[in-house]
Amino acid sequence: MRIEQRGVDTVPEQERTSGPRDVISILLGSNLALGVIVFGWLPVSFGLGWWASFTSLAAGTLVGTVLVAPLALVSLRTATNLSTSSGAHFGVRGRLLGSTIGLLLSLGYTALTLWVGGDAVVGCLHRMLALPTGPASYAVVYAVLAATTASSAVFGYRMLLRLSRVLTVGLTALLLVGVVAYAGMFHLHAPHAAPYLLGSFWPTWLLSAVSAGLSGPIAFITLLGDYTRYVSPHRFSQPKVFVGTCFGLVVGLLLPQLFGTFTALCVGAGSDYATSLVAACPVWYLLFLLLNASAGSVGNAGLMLYSMGLDLDAILPKASRTQATYVVAAFSTALVYLGHFAWAAQDAMTSFVLVLTAIGTPWAVITLLGFRRVRGRYDADALQVYNRRTRGGIYWYRGGWNVSAVIAWACGSVIGLLEVDTPLYSGPLLHFTGGIDISFLLAAAVTAAVYLLLSAKQPHPLPAPDAAVQDAAAVVA
Repeated sequence: MRIEQRGVDTVPEQERTSGPRDVISILLGSNLALGVIVFGWLPVSFGLGWWASFTSLAAGTLVGTVLVAPLALVSLRTATNLSTSSGAHFGVRGRLLGSTIGLLLSLGYTALTLWVGGDAVVGCLHRMLALPTGPASYAVVYAVLAATTASSAVFGYRMLLRLSRVLTVGLTALLLVGVVAYAGMFHLHAPHAAPYLLGSFWPTWLLSAVSAGLSGPIAFITLLGDYTRYVSPHRFSQPKVFVGTCFGLVVGLLLPQLFGTFTALCVGAGSDYATSLVAACPVWYLLFLLLNASAGSVGNAGLMLYSMGLDLDAILPKASRTQATYVVAAFSTALVYLGHFAWAAQDAMTSFVLVLTAIGTPWAVITLLGFRRVRGRYDADALQVYNRRTRGGIYWYRGGWNVSAVIAWACGSVIGLLEVDTPLYSGPLLHFTGGIDISFLLAAAVTAAVYLLLSAKQPHPLPAPDAAVQDAAAVVA
């Protein structure tokens, strides 16, 4: 295995040797970890029982997958990551919006994964080896997990793919054994269940669907292209890649989240899921839980860190992907310490995912509408103008920015933020929707309307026939 030297430049056809099965492996292996499992605890912490949690998670995941999975087809066509690909619709400089959104999403989820995984590792080692649970133990465990994660991310895509294949089998087995371990403690409703977080059932159910269910696929809006850029459209059709992506997202997210809901109800998890999970764990399952907390965290956070390195490389073209990866690893580790020592877990998680969903959804909508309008035809060379620190090309628009797309994104994001309802902030538009948070729906609708209106008479840049990534005749509408 060699360290991957490629950043966000165009992947040559001879290197595009992956397929839909590899996409599925990555989406499964990287998500069967505590960093995703913990989202299944959120509905229970909101006051929901098993069936309400199950339906909200399933509904949110399915809706999010329908919105997000088509983004995998963009990088299938462009042979570069999604934030760089979005330059075709936002402009070669305007695509920095996508890089920034992707960086923030991955940064938060990486920190969350290492935070939850580290807490579980300390708890397991305390019960198994009497490791002290003071700040020093947490600091050391976080540092070890962060260093291991950074190493896997620096090696790049091929290393992460191999790791994901192993984790798909190993972590699935650990979760199945975990069901057996905790089954005798299961209750349909948590003992001493808290009242509904938002006062009544349906607003709380919708909060769960968005913050725990929808947020899972939304976390991948800028990540999917990191994998599908290595899939050749000459060897695999768009429907096959789309179906594989849908399967990987739904199974890879819903399975661990439902395990999180199941175990949260088993152990009566309150304000701290990881601590409650370890405290109630049968002695014979402690080693298995330790393996999930450590190996799963490295796999999940490694993939996020890899994406962060690409996004920072796209923002700072002079930096190499390796250098960018080490920088973002340091930032995410700092967030881990803040998450453990300074923030309330439930409030921080919920607020983070809702706010980023509100600003990420408009970006995804514009990228998908643009993909549809150009029918998957892109000029791969023109997408790399910013990375080469040059000017011009068919995606230059006005100084490198497509003003129509940027305005539409800004309008959608503002509406989303004004409608969002988090434990730390409630938008003024909630009054007009009966207190129910439908920020992602409003953000998507406003973005689409503004973008279509402003760009109605704007010609869509299409590549010359010999510059297109793929013949338009092969594009599935």
